[in-house]
Amino acid sequence: MANLRPVLFITLIFLGYLLWVEWQKDYGPRPRQADSPAATSVDAIPSPADEVPEAGDIPDAPGPADLPPAGQEEPEAVGPAPQMTAGATTITVITDVLELAIDPVGGTVVSAYLLDYPVELDRPMDKVRLFNPAGEELFIAQSGLLSKQPAPNHTSVYRYGQDRYELPDGAEELRVPLTWADPGGLEVTKTFIFKRDSYDIGVRHTLSNGSGSDWVGSRYEQLQQAQPTQEQKRSFTDPGSYSFRGIGFFSSEEKFEKVDFDEVAEQAYQRSTTGGWLAMIQHYFFAAWIPPGDEPATYSTQEYSPSGWPRYIARAVAPPLRVAAGDTHQFGSTLYVGPKLQERLDDIAPGLQHTVNYGIFTVFSKPLFWLLSGIHGFIGNWGWAIVLLTVLIKAAFFKLTEAQYRSMARMRKLQPRIEALRERYGDDRQRMSQAMMELYKKEKVNPLGGCLPILVQIPIFIALYWVLLESVELRQAPFFGWIQNLSARDPYFILPLLNAGFMILTQRLTPTAGMDPMQRKLMNAMPVVFSVMFAFFPAGLVLYWATNAGLSLAQQWYITQKIAGSS
Repeated sequence: MANLRPVLFITLIFLGYLLWVEWQKDYGPRPRQADSPAATSVDAIPSPADEVPEAGDIPDAPGPADLPPAGQEEPEAVGPAPQMTAGATTITVITDVLELAIDPVGGTVVSAYLLDYPVELDRPMDKVRLFNPAGEELFIAQSGLLSKQPAPNHTSVYRYGQDRYELPDGAEELRVPLTWADPGGLEVTKTFIFKRDSYDIGVRHTLSNGSGSDWVGSRYEQLQQAQPTQEQKRSFTDPGSYSFRGIGFFSSEEKFEKVDFDEVAEQAYQRSTTGGWLAMIQHYFFAAWIPPGDEPATYSTQEYSPSGWPRYIARAVAPPLRVAAGDTHQFGSTLYVGPKLQERLDDIAPGLQHTVNYGIFTVFSKPLFWLLSGIHGFIGNWGWAIVLLTVLIKAAFFKLTEAQYRSMARMRKLQPRIEALRERYGDDRQRMSQAMMELYKKEKVNPLGGCLPILVQIPIFIALYWVLLESVELRQAPFFGWIQNLSARDPYFILPLLNAGFMILTQRLTPTAGMDPMQRKLMNAMPVVFSVMFAFFPAGLVLYWATNAGLSLAQQWYITQKIAGSS
């Protein structure tokens, strides 16, 4: 019974944790929201000064369905600009890690393929697509200038010199310029700046004021996404479906705040801060707009349903500024489109690593990932890194588990005497329990000694679960042989069966005296229950658990033999 209870404890606590996660999604504390329902409209964002353009001057956010249909003449761009390539609808940009499509209407990023990340290992040419211009998968990044005077926003048409750009071999940077001009003398060049081996894209609006009068306006950025279809269901067979998908805001005051898409529909979010950023996050990947760190901005959300299918907008609006006649000013921001690479994120923006969602176990998960990553850097294989990490964790808890197994070994030696008590007292459970407690006390055996080591390791187990679930570094990482993807289930269920074998052998070393028939049936069923549960877990997690079970079996066998030999 001593070993059954820890197993039941870890099963119940882990299932309880999953229930708690789901409860938090529905009933947990909400992030700070705007003070009135009017804030659900972009018109409600306040203006810092009377002469400054209001955020309400941002046009309603259109999607591709609101743009001119294919084959219809686009709105005419005005003013001098490089010659537009005829017949092209988007501008293709290819770097060593990204393939983007930029719509000249608004300079909107409407498509983004991550070239180092195939959707499936058996389809290496089919890359993960983060942005999409249409339909239920719509996800786009927009930016522009906001003013009561002429200014290009995400509905303005830019001119461009060519419809395809590619980062040359040996080059470290690629610039893609788009131009807009007003007949009154205002010119804006929107430039996308790409760097080698980088997912962060510089976006610069260079405004030249030749209008003869001061220009007053702001810069804004926004991400727009249709209601995710996969958000409707979460499946136990797909642990990745439990990863957070929604909007994230970072501020110096509240740090990281998560906003579910459903919360946007209920009431808008709004906060003004300096050094913040906004993001739309999904499993392994995300997109983020990052304003300059020393610049204040107002962050907000909006639900937008132009055609009945909800879209969600996360927006940042910078304070307005004045550009004198004859002057030039450059507005700058950064667009991140890519994976949650933990070693790089905080170098791009403070707090960006919060997009890796470890939940309440962050305090355990971050050190575990740091250690796991360090081991991987030394041996070059994530599977063996998990094995070695398990050995290190086992070594750290060696003394604690040694005490557990010594207690269990002593109980094993007491089994003949416990069986004698069972025969003596028969069905008198009360007297049987009293006699067993007296025996335990006399022999200095703690029947619950096996619980503490398991309870101590539960946070480690759950923390590692989130590390394997959230760390894109382990996505599709191979081990050896039949395991070519540690973030997916074992295709042949060998690891779950191996773990079951270790559990069965461990049961043979476990004292069963004092158990009634029902308890023994439950104990015998545990290997089957865990095998079924682990059959759907990422192979990396089952590798950890099976390795831990094997080491525990070896340690328990050694201590049991040692104590048995000393009698």
